[in-house]
Amino acid sequence: MRRLAARGAAGDAGEVAAPAADSTHCAQGRSPSPPRLVTSSGIYSDAGMSGTDQSRPRTTQWWQEISCWLGPFSSRSFVCFLPFFSPRLIDVCAIWDTGVLPPTADWKGASSGVAGARLNEAETLSSIQEAQLERLEVATPCGPGSRERGPVLRMARQQLPPWVHAAILLCLLSLGRAIEIPMDPSIQNELSQPPTITKQSVKDHIVDPRDNILIECEAKGNPAPSFHWTRNSRFFNIAKDPRVSMKRRSGTLVIDFRSGGRPEEYEGEYQCFARNKFGTALSNRIRLQVSKSPLWPKENLDPVVVQEGAPLTLQCNPPPGLPSPVIFWMSSTMDPITQDKRVSQGHNGDLYFSNVMLQDMQTDYSCNARFHFTHTIQQKNAFTLKVLTNHPHNDSSLRNHPDMYSARGVAERTPSFMYPQGTASSQMVLRGMDLLLECIASGVPTPDIAWYKKGGDLPSDKAKFENFNKALRITNVSEEDSGEYFCLASNKMGSIRHTISVRVKAAPYWLDEPKNLILAPGEDGRLVCRASGNPKPTIQWMVNGEPLQSAPPNPNREVAGDTIIFRDTQISSRAVYQCNTSNEHGYLLANAFVSVLDVPPRMLSPRNQLIRVILYNRTRLDCPFFGSPIPTLRWFKNGQGSNLDGGNYHVYENGSLEIKMIHKEDQGIYTCVATNILGKAENQVRLEVKDPTRIFRMPEDQVAKRGTTVQLECRVKHDPSLKLTVSWLKDDEPLYIGNRMKKEDDSLTIFGVAERDQGSYTCVASTELDQDLAKAYLTVLGRPDRPRDLELTDLAERSVRLTWIPGDDNNSPITDYVVQFEEDQFQPGVWHDHSKFPGSVNSAVLQLSPYVNYQFRVIAINEVGSSHPSLPSERYRTSGAPPESNPADVKGEGTRKNNMEITWTPMNATSAFGPNLRYIVKWRRRETRESWNNVTVWGSRYVVGQTPVYVPYEIRVQAENDFGKGPEPDTVIGYSGEDLPSAPRRFRVRQPNLETINLEWDHPEHPNGILTGYTLRYVAFNGTKVGKQIVENFSPNQTKFTVQRADPVSRYRFTLSARTQVGSGEAVTEESPAPPNEATPTAAPPTLPPTTVGTVSSTDATVTAATTEATTVPIIPTVAPATIATTTVATTTTTTAATTTTTTEGPPTTTTGTKIHESAPDEQSIWNVTVLPNSKWANITWKHNFGPGTDFVVEYIDSNHTKKSVPVKAQAQPVQLTDLYPGMTYTLRVYSRDNEGISSTVITFMTSTAYTNNQADIATQGWFIGLMCAIALLVLILLIVCFIKRSRGGKYPVREKKDVPLGPEDPKEEDGSFDYSDEDNKPLQGSQTSLDGTIKQQESDDSLVDYGEGGEGQFNEDGSFIGQYTVKKDKEETEGNESSEATSPVNAIYSLA
Repeated sequence: MRRLAARGAAGDAGEVAAPAADSTHCAQGRSPSPPRLVTSSGIYSDAGMSGTDQSRPRTTQWWQEISCWLGPFSSRSFVCFLPFFSPRLIDVCAIWDTGVLPPTADWKGASSGVAGARLNEAETLSSIQEAQLERLEVATPCGPGSRERGPVLRMARQQLPPWVHAAILLCLLSLGRAIEIPMDPSIQNELSQPPTITKQSVKDHIVDPRDNILIECEAKGNPAPSFHWTRNSRFFNIAKDPRVSMKRRSGTLVIDFRSGGRPEEYEGEYQCFARNKFGTALSNRIRLQVSKSPLWPKENLDPVVVQEGAPLTLQCNPPPGLPSPVIFWMSSTMDPITQDKRVSQGHNGDLYFSNVMLQDMQTDYSCNARFHFTHTIQQKNAFTLKVLTNHPHNDSSLRNHPDMYSARGVAERTPSFMYPQGTASSQMVLRGMDLLLECIASGVPTPDIAWYKKGGDLPSDKAKFENFNKALRITNVSEEDSGEYFCLASNKMGSIRHTISVRVKAAPYWLDEPKNLILAPGEDGRLVCRASGNPKPTIQWMVNGEPLQSAPPNPNREVAGDTIIFRDTQISSRAVYQCNTSNEHGYLLANAFVSVLDVPPRMLSPRNQLIRVILYNRTRLDCPFFGSPIPTLRWFKNGQGSNLDGGNYHVYENGSLEIKMIHKEDQGIYTCVATNILGKAENQVRLEVKDPTRIFRMPEDQVAKRGTTVQLECRVKHDPSLKLTVSWLKDDEPLYIGNRMKKEDDSLTIFGVAERDQGSYTCVASTELDQDLAKAYLTVLGRPDRPRDLELTDLAERSVRLTWIPGDDNNSPITDYVVQFEEDQFQPGVWHDHSKFPGSVNSAVLQLSPYVNYQFRVIAINEVGSSHPSLPSERYRTSGAPPESNPADVKGEGTRKNNMEITWTPMNATSAFGPNLRYIVKWRRRETRESWNNVTVWGSRYVVGQTPVYVPYEIRVQAENDFGKGPEPDTVIGYSGEDLPSAPRRFRVRQPNLETINLEWDHPEHPNGILTGYTLRYVAFNGTKVGKQIVENFSPNQTKFTVQRADPVSRYRFTLSARTQVGSGEAVTEESPAPPNEATPTAAPPTLPPTTVGTVSSTDATVTAATTEATTVPIIPTVAPATIATTTVATTTTTTAATTTTTTEGPPTTTTGTKIHESAPDEQSIWNVTVLPNSKWANITWKHNFGPGTDFVVEYIDSNHTKKSVPVKAQAQPVQLTDLYPGMTYTLRVYSRDNEGISSTVITFMTSTAYTNNQADIATQGWFIGLMCAIALLVLILLIVCFIKRSRGGKYPVREKKDVPLGPEDPKEEDGSFDYSDEDNKPLQGSQTSLDGTIKQQESDDSLVDYGEGGEGQFNEDGSFIGQYTVKKDKEETEGNESSEATSPVNAIYSLA
């Protein structure tokens, strides 16, 4: 007997080699010799345990018991791998002839960790690579009298150690394993194989009578099978029927009716047989039926008369079709019948009315049947309803009436069942089908249907309600769905229930379907056919389509109920077996062949494969092979002789080598060798180890606002020999990189983040071998979604409750809701804010105004922004009422001197309170008892005419609408139009000294309005000379002004007028007194007008800025002061000098200083403090009579009450304050540092405003700076050229020869040119010798006069030189006679020319 080599996961196992234990040993009462236990730590025999563990039990006795108990199987080789030989913990993998017993852990103390892992790994291998032989699970007793010895053997088995029982169990469980033929076409084509059915028609085959009939049957096998058919269990001779043919290389029948014939003649039960020399396979019994769609029988239907409120059933009774038609109800005009819980169609096709209403007679009712195969619809004659009623008028308004039936006079009644009848029924359903339970009830009002299961709940995962809860459908019924169900029909009059008893039966279904069995010669196997059903199905075995009982006997085959056992199979045992299991509800037919193969080992994978794997990963080197008997596979590395198994290596049954953790040293060439008794085959695999791909900088979760930019980093390290690909996923789907995204090697940038960008982003760094993932979540803060589903409730006259459903806050919590309203009377389409509520509120009571047709919307607000407004709510109009308020901002002002315009702010829609809003305007003169004038106005203004000038009026404006008048209005004082004022009274000009002129005046006698101020125009004159006119504007309360004279000689002419809002009135003119001695005018600066300092009267509040008008001829005073730097005013310690800015049309001048004139005191003191302010600084000087070295402190306070002080040495005058602000008023004093009580008087000054000039400063203009730079560059170039010429020496060429003879002192060249020498003994022309003998330059080293005609240079009127130079050049140069040229720029220019 050939021994099949084992292949499996041996680990560190030793090998238990068992000698053959044939039946003679058992018959003679002898047991076979015990095996030797070979492990990594020693060899154990029956003589005793060798190695390191002497405590292990002997093996002789239990081996004898095992070998006898195994009986006929003891002649096979028995190998067990024992990783650790322990009576408590053992991991057994036993191989018996052809199979590997997977490790198990079902016994006490057995190890489950390693065994379970290996079992799971082994079971996951592909079917091609897991070719195993099935083993029998039977045992034959030993020798004669075995039946009697059975109990003894069982007792002996009970005495075996627990792990031995486990090993025996594993061996028996492996008997069902068998060889599987790979799907490799080359192997499939070479190996002999019995036929197998691959395709067939369904058992109930319904065909369309208009088409040809096709009955499918296809099979495979080697050699290719042939086909024949039976019809109704009799041989079907295809050759005798010209309409019937069989497809080529197939058993499919084709019945052609193109030349005539009736398809019904071919109805029956067909079965296909596929046969080759190794056996016959059978198809299912196919029942062929032709589809039928019979016509509806003709019938005349009388109108159906029914009382309103009564139940009604319209029966359909469709013609029997094959398959059953689909039923639906329509009117004769093909309009569908509206169905609801009152009117609905039952599962049988009938139309049920729980109660008939008058509107049901508005249409007729026709039953329609649609047939599937013919695609035709047949319509039954329509039913016509006639409803008898006590309320003949069909008022549609009663349809939604809460008590519709009583309103129509229909009597209410309790429910009763229309289908099914009675209180109980039963129903049978087959396992795997759908269960449909139906209850249709009548009653007034229409009853509601509810479903329950007795003793339990309805299966929620399979149960669903149909037809308005009138039907309960349970899908894929199983045995646990059987039981009692009841439906409860109820209305307000009562309830009734119907119980349905459900029985679940089952057609046969597979528990263990027989599989093809492929064995090697001499091997054992089995076919198992187990099925279940209700009632329990019977099993019938057949071989090659014939009952097994009538087949030829086979000594190697034994039938044990649902199992066929094969022993010592040979080539002649090949056949196809059929298992037919059936009960009253159906049958199952399965084919399984037994094939015996004898094949040497073959490698199924390509040779010399290259496997690249990542460092530290687990990998598996596949070596698929095939052979019968199943070959033994061994692995070797780099040609070494030791088999790779154990430690970091693990070999599976299918030949795959697993390396649990890859290291660099595992790289190399691996060889797998498959061996059986017919030969061997080998293959090589080259393994390369690569570095892993890792993301070392992963993207991080981010929160971003909408519109910002986000960058997600993803930096990767990988093996340089592998190609790296970085891709991105969004929400686990590939990310589309649009215009707003930028993908780089190490990052992803999103520009202008939007709400749709929110989600999880996964960076996928992948190579051909591995990949690494890193995920981050991007949260986008966006504006909230708009609120929705606005609803108005709690409607009242002056309030309403508004409720809304908040929209998504887009990751930023909603902080507020703004409710807006719109009305359609005054401002339709314009939305106004009504109120604001916290973000936690979604319902609010809104206070409303009368007579407004409101429409509301809501806006949500979060930190990012506001949502879009919600859709508007429905409109709600409040009732009207008289106005509760009057218009605001009532004013009376004149637009002309003889009128008064009365204006007010019109009331809006929420304050109108009613239609036809209008205003009652009343007025009368103040402080008179005249009656009120009144007028009704619809606008917002009214003009009263023919009024006196600037007279006060009492004004009232009252609102009124159609519901009444508003409250009594308040009285407002208004004035009629203004006119020009009269001249100021008592205008006085006084000149107390030569430095100042004081002006005083009184208010006009007739202001004719509100005085807005005074305008003073004055001009200096001296004889016929007149200076620039100066304009001063004063506040209406100012009645004094002081002019500081620019010179003591000129006189001044003053013109003063008052102003109202209409304009300036009559003016009064005065002149200053004439000086005692008026001199003749002399030249003086014409642009210095007198500087004035205005003093505020006791009623003055402000000083206005002066403006400038056009000027006349400037005055030229006789005596011009040497310096006019400051304007001084004498004040006391209690008087504040108010500086007034004065502007002329010439250069702007401002008050530039303040000085205190005081006499020198006798004791130590400080006086004559002078301030010279600018916009940001001021110079301070003073006088004192302290000794040398005295320190002072300058203290000043700005208008913001900020105090500062500057310490000063006595001799450090003037002192400059540099931290001042333009246009700010300061108070200042100087006091002694040693004695603060000694202080100057406090003076006040104001810095000038920041300098602004309409004409830009030329020094800051770009063109001026560029011009200066160009001139500087040109001068620099000229100087450089001059220096170069001077260093070289040269002659000045002259354009023409001079006409005049040269003097004896002039050096002359023959060519007429002048030679200038820079030698010391040759002074230049035009210079003279000084007393000390040196040359003294009179005007210039190179005067143009020296080169003119005659003694003087000639100039034009504009001062340009008109002398000529010759351009003739020296033709000969005498060496050493060259002279340096002059360095004058003019000479340099002409030398360049």
